[in-house]
Amino acid sequence: MAEEEENVEAPQPLVSGQEKTEGLILTPWEQHSAVINLPRFNYNAPSSLLENFHSGFLITCPIKREKSATKEGMCILEKYVGTLGKKNVETIDADVAVKRRKISSEEIGGKCLSSAECEKATDNLEDSAGETSIPTTLSSARTEADTERNLSLSLVKLTRSGLLLFIFPKGNSSDGIRIVSNIFHSLDSGNLKPPQWCNRIFPIQATCALNEKDLRIVVLKLVQQFLNDKQNNLEKPIKFAVGYNRRGIEETEMKSQRTAEGSILVDLLDRNKCFSVVAGAVKDVVADSVVDLKSPQFAILVELLPVSGLPNGSLVVAVSVLPNNLVSTKPRLCIKALVSETKSKNKV
Repeated sequence: MAEEEENVEAPQPLVSGQEKTEGLILTPWEQHSAVINLPRFNYNAPSSLLENFHSGFLITCPIKREKSATKEGMCILEKYVGTLGKKNVETIDADVAVKRRKISSEEIGGKCLSSAECEKATDNLEDSAGETSIPTTLSSARTEADTERNLSLSLVKLTRSGLLLFIFPKGNSSDGIRIVSNIFHSLDSGNLKPPQWCNRIFPIQATCALNEKDLRIVVLKLVQQFLNDKQNNLEKPIKFAVGYNRRGIEETEMKSQRTAEGSILVDLLDRNKCFSVVAGAVKDVVADSVVDLKSPQFAILVELLPVSGLPNGSLVVAVSVLPNNLVSTKPRLCIKALVSETKSKNKV
């Protein structure tokens, strides 16, 4: 009888600082994903942003620190968005079940995990030392599902550095203003550690294509919603301000871009034209309202979103109506910084 040959495994490279799981050989991609865990871009977002209204968050950060800010921003939002993803729990649980069945049918380290073992391993992702105690494939599957469950947010690819865009699915609206207000409250009380990479978090109440009709509809709806909120005690005459950030996209850059019919792109890239449309919508809701750039009771902020993958000649903006305690008027009208410049200088 021929003797069985002894199988000898060749040594496998490991990522620095990562221990090799006994009997498990990780592919280079699995080794990489175990160290850096970032969400995938939602490549369906450009078309959805043009066709539907979305809420979400626009985060500003230092240039070339987008990955660090993404991880930090996800940790912050996860704490405050919380249960807003409950609508998708059943769908996510079904996805996790499918992944468990797939994993349980694969050989890991020469052993086939049963469904019970797979479920137990998936539920116990980390041991007491904080090190991964199960295969990376299991950890990645559950982490991805947990992110969706907690946030229900997707990351959108942008063409400009120093910006991150997270949006909720169509029809899943959120009280982004309340969420950002809670973040500021936690920062002021010391319950939240000041962020290192995220400079500002702009709560997006609605996105729309940059055209006069859609912008007017969104502003009318959001201003009326703000006025109907009994928590907003407004004195007469009602004072408001309008802020418009084009994110570096100037009219001169867009003049050469024409639609298929040959007509020039949107004239709302002109700041004065955009102000006129927004102010006109506010006046339609509150006829006796007045513009006050120094001490407004609320501000309508319009942010041009540099979304990657939009058709040539199409632009998308984010719109929010914010109370005065969330905005700063100097040197320009914008959402407040998460950490004031004074505090930042004191830390250095």
